[in-house]
Amino acid sequence: MLVGYLVYFNVIKADEINTNSYNTKQDTKEDMIIRGSILSSDGEILAGTNVDSEGNETRLYPYSNIFAHVVGYASNGRAGVESTSNYDLLTSHASILEQVQNEAQNIKVRGDSVVLTLDTRMQQAAYNALGSYRGAVVVMEPSTGRILAMVSKPDFDPNTLSEDWDTLISDESSSALLNRAAQGLYPPGSTFKILTTLAYLREHPQDYQNYSYNCTGSISKEDVTITCYGGSVHGLVGLQEAFYHSCNGAFANIGMELDNGKFISMCEDFLFNTSLPVDMESSQSRFMLDKNASFGEEMMTAIGQGDTLVSPLHMAMITSTVANGGNMMRPYFIDHIETYDGKLVKQSKPSSYKQLMSAEEAEIITGYMVDTVNEGTATSLSGQGYTAAGKTGSAEYEIDGENEGTHSWFVGFSNVSNPDIVVSVIAENGGSGSSAALPIAKALFDTYYSYNY
Repeated sequence: MLVGYLVYFNVIKADEINTNSYNTKQDTKEDMIIRGSILSSDGEILAGTNVDSEGNETRLYPYSNIFAHVVGYASNGRAGVESTSNYDLLTSHASILEQVQNEAQNIKVRGDSVVLTLDTRMQQAAYNALGSYRGAVVVMEPSTGRILAMVSKPDFDPNTLSEDWDTLISDESSSALLNRAAQGLYPPGSTFKILTTLAYLREHPQDYQNYSYNCTGSISKEDVTITCYGGSVHGLVGLQEAFYHSCNGAFANIGMELDNGKFISMCEDFLFNTSLPVDMESSQSRFMLDKNASFGEEMMTAIGQGDTLVSPLHMAMITSTVANGGNMMRPYFIDHIETYDGKLVKQSKPSSYKQLMSAEEAEIITGYMVDTVNEGTATSLSGQGYTAAGKTGSAEYEIDGENEGTHSWFVGFSNVSNPDIVVSVIAENGGSGSSAALPIAKALFDTYYSYNY
């Protein structure tokens, strides 16, 4: 048993232990190795170490704030890739001859480079499109899980982190060090109707097309009243129309019909209340619905309000599952490790997490999301040089029981017949999904196709 455990510890657990942020053993390698570079997928240096004529080393971040949360920092502790890839950055696979020669001359060898999946053009576009909004943007390939862009605001400049540290950690109102894309938790609003729709499809596989609801602008049950956004009155709607008009009344009504136990189980299959399968610090999304919940709780939960909270990264994964025929891929942001002079050391490969819905279910929901673009709440994406499918969301939030405002959401994907990218956007206090998040997403789709056609 002891021999077996030692093999497990030194082989199976080796990478996890070596990359653990609490493992300070790797820090001793800084006396022998110059910290390696972090590069974008298109070859741009995102983090590098400059060595002056006297051998003094300075860690530099050429893109300043733009990649701050993903790349992270290596002073005042470590975060981001600087933390998760610390072992690789302080390991050198340069030729043995070079290492021996450098050691003989008391010259430090350069560590390996970590090449990310992030694209500088997409990252810059996401950063610019989010503008002055607090919030986050995630862009990923649904068929692979590759993250092409991840932006969070407010942000910080890793070049001046040491000087700004006291201000950053004392400013609780902005939480600039928090990666809102992976660690921020928000009510999903109407983007959650993707999962509510799936739950209804599963409980009514033969007659879901017969669902109908007469929307008068609001729905009341016991002491709870839910209104459609902006006081809209949608009239008689089926499931499809309710989805693309984002009719709160219809979905609140559906929430009261659903089997709570099955709804809970399905959402937990979609990784609510558990850790996301991603190698970065991320928060667990929350789905809290008791099997014996009140009608009010059921209605609120079905429209993405209540106690449900989700991260933008998680919503990107859920949307990618729809775009990828029901198969959720594990998101990843490190493409490969290479030596400082470009020789491949280790290549990452796409991997499936799980088939979470059938191809038929994914096709139905995709159709509803296409209708949302063609005649629903996301029509600004219609008539472009690319096809798109999406879902907007307007998520109200409270502080100490008082309604404070509305977050703007959009999730969707492009090139519907063979999806290229998924975009997940939240703009804090942006109002309706159509007013703030949707234009941000459109800027990203436009950027992607401006250099991929």
